[in-house]
Formats: sequence, C-alpha cells, structure tokens
Amino acid sequence: MADPKGFITTPRETPTRRPVDVRIQDWREVYEPQSFEQLQKQAGRCMDCGIPFCHDGCPLGNLIPEWNDLIWRGDIHEAIDRLHATNNFPEFTGRLCPAPCETACVVAINRDAVTIKQVELRTIEEAFANGDVKPLAPDRLTGKTVAVIGSGPAGLASAQQLTRAGHTVVVYERADKIGGLLRYGIPEFKMEKRILDRRLEQMEKEGTRFRAGVDVGGELTGSSLRKKYDAIVLAIGATQWRDLSIKGRELKGVYQAMEFLPWGNKQALGEIETPEINVAGKDVVILGGGDTGADCLGTSIRQGAASITQLEIMPRPTEERPASQPWPTYPMIYRVSSAHEETDNRLFSVSTEEFLGDADGNLRALKIVETIFVNGKFESVPGTEKEIPADFVFLALGFTGPERSNLLTQLEVEIDDRGNIKRDLNFAANEDGVFVTGDAGRGQSLIVWAIAEGRSTASAVDRYLTGDSQLPSPIEPTTRQLMV
Repeated sequence: MADPKGFITTPRETPTRRPVDVRIQDWREVYEPQSFEQLQKQAGRCMDCGIPFCHDGCPLGNLIPEWNDLIWRGDIHEAIDRLHATNNFPEFTGRLCPAPCETACVVAINRDAVTIKQVELRTIEEAFANGDVKPLAPDRLTGKTVAVIGSGPAGLASAQQLTRAGHTVVVYERADKIGGLLRYGIPEFKMEKRILDRRLEQMEKEGTRFRAGVDVGGELTGSSLRKKYDAIVLAIGATQWRDLSIKGRELKGVYQAMEFLPWGNKQALGEIETPEINVAGKDVVILGGGDTGADCLGTSIRQGAASITQLEIMPRPTEERPASQPWPTYPMIYRVSSAHEETDNRLFSVSTEEFLGDADGNLRALKIVETIFVNGKFESVPGTEKEIPADFVFLALGFTGPERSNLLTQLEVEIDDRGNIKRDLNFAANEDGVFVTGDAGRGQSLIVWAIAEGRSTASAVDRYLTGDSQLPSPIEPTTRQLMV
C-alpha cells in the first residue's frame, strides 16, 4: 500500500479554485495548479483495502489502489499505464465525472474519502506533459471496417478500441467538429476544448478517421452504411430533451439548455463575437438543479446576466448522507459546484405553472408555486404563487432517449419501453451487424458509464467481426443482465 498511516495523518485536500471575481472574467478552467508533492500526499491516503469498494463504485473498474500507490512512490510512467488499462480518457473523467468511486471509498466510512478523481486527473496531465501519451497503432489490419455514428465519449471509446484491434474505423458526427456533448455541451470552464483536441490528435495518428458535418440518415443513408461497413456502432446519445408543456412555452426567450450551451462554447473559443442566445444584462431563470443546470448557470454568469435564479422541484437535499443511501452507494446530498460558488440563488420545492409574456410575445416572467411531495406526486401549496422576472428561461430537465431520426428508421432498429434503442446483452440491435452503445441504449447517464459502454461494445464488435476478442469488457453480459 501507499503511506500506511496516510488516511489517518493526512487530511483530504483538493486543489484550490481560482478566486471567483477573477475566474468569472474568463472562460478558463476554474482550478489552480496543484504541486505533485501535494498530490503524492493525497494518493498516500489510499488504504489499499482488502476489498476495494472503489472498484465497485467505478463502472470502468479503474485500478485505483494500484495507481494511487504508484503516484505516492513517484512512478508516473507505470501509473499512467495502469490508468489507461481501464480508461481511454482519464482527462475527461477526471474533470467531468461525479466520482462515485469516492463515495464508495472505504476511508469514507468515517473519514473524508481519498481524492481519487484528482489523482486520476493529475496522473494523465503529468503523462501528457512528459510525453508518455503516445499513439498505439495496431501491428496489422484485419480488413474489417466499422462505422461509429456519434463522437461523444461512448463513440470515441469504441472507436479507439476497435482501431487498436486493427479494424478500419470511421467516426461520423453531424456537428461541425468532433466531440459531441464533450465539445458542445460541456462549458469551457469545466473542460477546455484543447483537452479534447489533443486526444483526437492521438486517435488520428492511431488510424481512426473522423468525418464531421455529415448528416447520417440524410446525405449518408443507413443502407449506404450497411453496404460500406462490416459493422455499425450507434453512439448517438440520448439527446431527445425533456420539455415543459405549460402555458406560454411558445414565448420568445424559452430555450432548452442544449440550445444555449453551444453558443457559450463558441463565444468562449472566440469562434463568434456575439452569440445568438446572449443573456448579457438580462434576467435568467434555469429550470433544473442538475449538472446541466449548473453549466447554464456558469455560462450565464460569464455572459454577464443581470440576475440568475435556479429552480428545483425537489426539496433541498441534506448535507449528510441520508440513512436510506448508506455507504458505499452514491448519496443524493447538497452539493455546491464551482458555478454555485459564483452565484447561488437556488429555490427548492417550487414548480413552474406558467410562462408569462408581453404584448410582443417575449418572455417577461415565470409564475411559480411551492410544492410538497404527497402520495408519490408533487402537489402545489395554495397561496404560495408568485412571479419571477425573466427575459430568458433555460430548461435543464434531462433527456428521454435518442432522437427518432431517419437513420433509426433506415436501419430498422427497435425502440424499447424506455425509449432507448433496443439491444441484447452483447450490445447488438435487432438488425445484424448493428450495435448500440452509451446513452442511446442505456439512457442518460454518467461519462464513466459512456466510456465503459464504449469499451464493452468494442469488445462485442471485435468478437462479431473476428470470432474472438482480446479487448477488455468492463461490462460483461452477466453484469448487464443484473443491471437491466
């Protein structure tokens, strides 16, 4: 193990965030650099447990005690090899994952958990800085071809694994650039896009081919894909957003979160001077208290909104782990993101009854009411109605499954009862040679699940194409059966 007394003698310490009044003036990531010596001390808090529950908390099965020990000993080269053994993109998860591994950490039973996420992030950053992240091109090509539709984390993980297995892989993306929600949904202050671009550069050198700006299902039909490729991987995500069909929904100023966030990223990167959706000097209300809502919050702050209010229909969570969510489960507790440090005007236990507009059809306010949860449903509290001024409302209410695109019709894939693309325990759709990975088959989930699904799907595709596979599969068929 690392430091035998580290979890007793060393307190948990995370990197310092840049001062609020400084960081809201730019779009850069919010954390200040952390010294490697400090990181080693944090890695030394790992107990190397007899039963490392962090493995169970991580869908990727990351070898957490192993690379914690290696970092503590200063062996960065071996540490990145152990990290890459289970995770294609630790620089993404180290920034964006909510770290269920930490809530499952054995130290967290009665102390602060090991800073697993930060050790992971700094390990890969040290590796990039030292030139240890190199292309891993296959020794030989199999002659088999695979089309991956969608370039989010699941699609990229599938593509990289299948390329390294020797298949010729082409990734298609309908947006202007590769990356999916990593590029257009994640704000720059959470992950700068240069982080994505350097990994794409590695994948290109390995042999993965990228085709952005392609309307698959339109200019490139499903039948064309079937003729051109030996296998197709659908990694199109769950981008069908949940709407709020109440009076006034048609007013100008009411947008989905994913209609707003891409403009913030384009603005942050200097691709445009004035975004089409610009909240500078305006009153903003965000519906939804999750990560997407926080992303809208941080973006609105940096655009210069006059006021921002975030509404959540659920009650305010407790700050301690609820008794109904014992260790090592992931608890629903009150959390403060970096955006909430910058402006936190959250209202809990409220519901929006109506969007109110002016004579010209522009949004001017929301009518809200307090709610209580009774007999399995939310009920309004009489006499608590009030209005909140709003020029813009962003709906961050989650997603209901993949879009019902022409491609799905052309490929004749089936949809399950939850609205996702139907697949079997080997990630295969009902049509031969078509596979489904990530949120498209699982439903909206975490980035670690997306990468785990991508890796597992790649193993299944490799087996389909060659009869066997040496690619690791973090989600085995028997495990998937238990999860369904």
